[in-house]
Amino acid sequence: MEIPTKRKRTTMKTTVRSALLLCFLTVSSLSYADSIVLGTSASFAVLGASTVTNTGNSVLNGNLGLYPGTSITGFLAIDGGPGIVNGTIYKNDPAGVAMTAQADALTAYNSIAGLARTGTLTGVDLGGQELLPGVYFFATSAQLTGQLILNAEGLSDVNFVFQIGTTLTTASASSVLIINPGQNDNVFWDVGSSATLGTTTSLYGSILADQSITLNTGATSACGRCLALSAAVTLDDNTVSTDSCTSGTGSGGGGGGGGGGGTTTPEPSSVLLLASGLIVGAALIRRAGASV
Repeated sequence: MEIPTKRKRTTMKTTVRSALLLCFLTVSSLSYADSIVLGTSASFAVLGASTVTNTGNSVLNGNLGLYPGTSITGFLAIDGGPGIVNGTIYKNDPAGVAMTAQADALTAYNSIAGLARTGTLTGVDLGGQELLPGVYFFATSAQLTGQLILNAEGLSDVNFVFQIGTTLTTASASSVLIINPGQNDNVFWDVGSSATLGTTTSLYGSILADQSITLNTGATSACGRCLALSAAVTLDDNTVSTDSCTSGTGSGGGGGGGGGGGTTTPEPSSVLLLASGLIVGAALIRRAGASV
């Protein structure tokens, strides 16, 4: 029997390493599959803790809630204000729906904060960046000036997660663009203190802020929600929608796109990706062994 030469042994090791790397990267791409659970808070376009205040013709496509505070102002159904809620308003509700939603939002906030990081972007302006699905960490504040592109690579049930140590601030007219979406892809902004969206900002995904959320004039948030855990939500002629997703179906109270309302089984595209990676990796290893 021929004894493998050093060159052949080296080639085999290199091929095996390449195959294992391919399998690892394939499995890693699935590690961002939808496992973030918002629970009952998924149905809320806006959920505040101390107050919810609106000025101008804001439209909430989803529920509106407040707990433990009692003051919601500026909505047609509350005080004749200009704001419209295309959903249910939970204020001083005896069933404790808003209270339960706040508890679920806190659980989700802590779960997101504990996810393993893909990369650290501390000090990097998100404007002008193009990011793949993953978990991106900011030790302190995060800034968005201009357009952020999120490339889902055609995958389904993947998350773009931003773990932000202190504040999230967007400049006027900034935006988030989703490209190559799959089905039910999600974006989460986990904010350590407060979030402020500049005028006419077009955000995508759910903001979970430990303190307050402020949307300046004309700012919008699609396929997500504004959940303030301990302080106020302030609106000024804004649109916040739990639907309006690039792909998939709006979550409402469930686990649709941008919702994270419940843990989901990977879509066929994700399963096929994993299977393909494992098959190709195994074939590379067999070929390396046969050539020795």
